[in-house]
Amino acid sequence: MTLQRLDSSALREWERITAGPGTAAAVPRVLRWTRVAAWVVLVASLPFLALVKVAVVLYQRGGCSTAVALAGGVACTTVVVTTYAAWAWHRLTGRVRLALAARRLALPLVLAYSAYALVYLSAGNAKSPQVRAYYASLHPLLRVALSTVILVDRDLVVTDLARSPADYRTMGLAANDGSLHYVQADGYVHAIDLRTAGRSFVKNRLVQAYFWCMGFATMRHVGTADHLHVELPAP
Repeated sequence: MTLQRLDSSALREWERITAGPGTAAAVPRVLRWTRVAAWVVLVASLPFLALVKVAVVLYQRGGCSTAVALAGGVACTTVVVTTYAAWAWHRLTGRVRLALAARRLALPLVLAYSAYALVYLSAGNAKSPQVRAYYASLHPLLRVALSTVILVDRDLVVTDLARSPADYRTMGLAANDGSLHYVQADGYVHAIDLRTAGRSFVKNRLVQAYFWCMGFATMRHVGTADHLHVELPAP
């Protein structure tokens, strides 16, 4: 009986401690910080996601040319960055200067990033110098989308871009007449292959989900090696 009373008393004391004000207050704190972190990630990523998503939607569903679609993405992103800059300016000075923020900050930043994404692929993100040399032949919307995901996944590696029928024979594969790795009528390659070997399942799935959400077609398949195939279908 004495042992039972002691056990019961200890259990009640433990329940009182775990249900105390400190523990009860910790749960809302964790939830609050989780919401703050999610909000920061959303705010930081929104300009980049808007650039890619708006451009792809205009290209695929709006029937716009590549240049017009990319300009639409740049315009939408400029609006987002202008809003951020105007809000920060208002918090600091109490005034709203939308035109000034757009002209001197937002537009130059968005144009600089777009130009960087269109012309530069790091050697660390290309399987070979040949892949890097073909980067300019990749469709501009794929280039912008690829550069954006590389910002958060620095280890992402492009294993293949442009191909010819002879390349398929070299790899021991049947030539695919409809391959978007070929240069298309608009003068661009519409497909890339990304390395999946040596990377975690979560990373590979997140990259695939990103491209899918942005409007690209994705396929995890094995040709000469396991890889993620990403393509921009014709409108």
